[in-house]
Amino acid sequence: MGDRWHVEVDRSLCIGSAQCIHHASEAFRLDPARQSRPVAPDADANERVLAAAESCPVEAITITLTGSGEAVFPPDE
Repeated sequence: MGDRWHVEVDRSLCIGSAQCIHHASEAFRLDPARQSRPVAPDADANERVLAAAESCPVEAITITLTGSGEAVFPPDE
């Protein structure tokens, strides 16, 4: 069984660049204010979701392991 991720978007940081949708249109939507939100905050680990988080120009997307809360992105330094 694979990892499960919890995905969050910090709406105070999101600038609506839509890079997340470019990389993972199935996992993110823009609301009427053009801010991103995850379609399903808890989901199976997915390389497209990771690429979306990595491409966010303001690092508004965080991914943690469901249950443990261990950081997936951005990684703990």
